[in-house]
Formats: sequence, C-alpha cells, structure tokens
Amino acid sequence: MRCTSRLKANPADQLVPVGLAELGSFAGKGQYEAQFSRCPRTLVVALQLGRASAAAGTPNTQEIAELVASSGAQVVATVTGRRDRPDPALFIGSGKAEEIRLLSADQGVELVVFDHELSPAQQRNLQNALGRRVIDRVALILDIFALRAQSHEGKLQVELAQLNYLSARLVRGWTHLERQRGGIGLRGPGETQLETDRRLLGQRVKYLKQRLAGLDRQRLNRRRGRGRDGSLKVSLVGYTNAGKSTIFNGLTHAGVLAMNQLFATLDTTSRRVFLAPGQFMVLSDTVGFIRALPHSLIQAFKSTLQEAAEADLLLHVIDAADPERHAHEDAVNQVLAEIGAADVPRIQILNKADLLQLPCRLEHGACGSISRVWISAAQGQGLDLVRRAVSFFGWPSPAPDATEQDAIDALTAGAPIYPHSLL
Repeated sequence: MRCTSRLKANPADQLVPVGLAELGSFAGKGQYEAQFSRCPRTLVVALQLGRASAAAGTPNTQEIAELVASSGAQVVATVTGRRDRPDPALFIGSGKAEEIRLLSADQGVELVVFDHELSPAQQRNLQNALGRRVIDRVALILDIFALRAQSHEGKLQVELAQLNYLSARLVRGWTHLERQRGGIGLRGPGETQLETDRRLLGQRVKYLKQRLAGLDRQRLNRRRGRGRDGSLKVSLVGYTNAGKSTIFNGLTHAGVLAMNQLFATLDTTSRRVFLAPGQFMVLSDTVGFIRALPHSLIQAFKSTLQEAAEADLLLHVIDAADPERHAHEDAVNQVLAEIGAADVPRIQILNKADLLQLPCRLEHGACGSISRVWISAAQGQGLDLVRRAVSFFGWPSPAPDATEQDAIDALTAGAPIYPHSLL
C-alpha cells in the first residue's frame, strides 16, 4: 500500500487534499513539505470516559486497531485509562501525556492515534507535548475513506469531508501565517497566509458542492427510472465488515470488492435481482457504518446514503458472531435516523451463523411477518431465504385459497404460492 505523500503549500495553486493522517505533521512546524513514512509505527490511545467508567472496565481497542491497520499503519503500543471528563487542554491530562511521550520514545513511535474526537487546540497541544504527529478517530476514518474511494463521486465526497475537517485546523497551523510587512512598494491590504488559505479552501468547497449537486440530480433521475418498472427498491445497510458486499455478490453475482477489512467498499452499487416470476428487486450495496461516524462524512455522503432513505425495504446486515453486535446495531440505527431512514421497514440479516454453529433459518415477527433471517454469506448458505423474505415483504398477498399460515409454511419450504400477475 502506498502511504507516501507530500503537501506543497502554494497560495497560487488550488488546494490538493492529502491523507488526513499527515495533517498532524504540519501543526507547529515552519515547513511547507512533510514526509510520511510508508507504514508508521503507531501508538493507540483509548480512554473510558464518564463517572461510571470505573465499572465499565478497560476500553475495547480492537476496532481502533483494525482502523489503524486498514490505513496502512502498524500498531506497536496501546495506552488505556479512565477519566470523568476530557481535559480541556490535552484531553488526557499531563501525567498520561508524559507516560505516552516516554513510551513513544522507547517504542520508536511516529504516529499517535486517539480513539476519540479531538479539538484543534487539543491536537496542537498534544503534538507539542509528545513531539510526534497526533490524529484523532475522525482524521483516521477520513484517511481510510480517501484510500478506498474509487468512483469520481466518491472521491469528491471524501475530498469535501476532508476540507471541512481541515478548515477548523488552519488556525495557527503553520508558523508562516504572520501578516505581510509593509514598506515602499509593498503596502497593501496585508492579507495573511491564513486568510489566503481560507479563501482558497472556501472556493474549493463551493466547487465540490456544485459538482456533487449535479451528480445528485443524475442519481435522482436514475433512481426514478428504476422505480418505473415496479421493482422493489432494497438497500443493504449495516456496520462495516458485517458482510454486506458478500451478500450483494451472492444475490447479484456483481463481483464487487469484498474483503475482511473495515470500509473495503465505499461506492454504492445497484443491480436488478430476480425473485420470482413477475417479482424483481433493485438491490443497492451502501457504505458501511461505524461508531462515531464523522458528521462531516455523513453530510458529504448524504446523496449516496439517500439510497437507504428512499428504499422500500432495508436489509440490516449484522455480524451475529460479533460480541459487540448490539452496540453496532445502535450505531447503525443512529446513522439511519440522521439520514432520515429511521422509519423505513427493515429485516435483520444475521450473517456468519456458521461461526456460531447455528442453522440458516427464518424468524417471524408479529402478524406472521419475517423479522430475521439467519445466513452464512461466505459459505453461500441461506441466500435463498433472503430472496424469499424480500418476496414475502413485497408481495405478501397469498393465493386466494391460501391462509396466512399456509403462506408462511410455503414460504419457508420454498413453494411458490403467489400469483404472478401481482406486479
């Protein structure tokens, strides 16, 4: 993976976004160019916050470690702790900062990653205290998105989110931001370098929003076109690395990238899927969610996430073998509420049932509706149950001589009982 990049500050040029993992290297330094090692040795910091933190135990650092690995860095040390509230200046307090500084020197750490959101002041203070690059969880996620974006729209969305994040960190970001000196032939408005950077950044943000607005209109037209043929609009949503892309490939044979890593795919892909004679769905694979997903990223990807808000049905993919599964469900529900998809009907798809040695099956809720489907997408097991569940949702009316229980029993057995002329 290529992790080397450079930033050349030239007010006359357009701003060119870089990986957010490099932003920390510019705070407090009077240089225009910084080198980023290929796979930096990284120290992870995670605190348990709140008065009940003592009873909560040690914070779980597995997810932040996976995020660091996904960005191409190497975790060499982890520091945990508990605080009632973040320190306004350093977030962790001076004692813990000294502990991290000594451990970083001993382990040859180049980058310090906080599993929390830091204010610009806290980030600068920590960098000065530790003598190393410091980034927060938001910057790390944005950096991964920058690495994963493949489509033109995805790259524009990530760049917009990056610039929104960077705008709050321009203040005192470099030591060359002093006001221009006056003199004969040099007197003028005296615009600072900071003001120049802000103006260029604002121009770039405006341009990106205009481009994304045009792409959003194109997406809306395509969405309307797909809805004219009566197909059911279904979106796969869920926590990152829950298996959405694997399920999508199993149902559509689209061949999208599916890997065992966080945010393997960012770009939304839609395919038409045959369910039964006269029954079709348009299935969309959306970007995965994560705890504390940056608000700026949600806003930048809002047009893409509208696929979920405009869907007739959401298939909420859950990693059934994940011990943090319930917390992940809450994180997904929070993001869905933020994009206006909280009231869209959904069916839970509990993936990786084979890891729990459980059979693939359907679970029924109130009034005989299907609420859960247990599958193993990696083994190709249970995908037929997903098709039947979607079919039962979109075309629930049984044949005239069939009862509701007959419909449920026949659906579980795979027998066709729906008239083909319902579409």
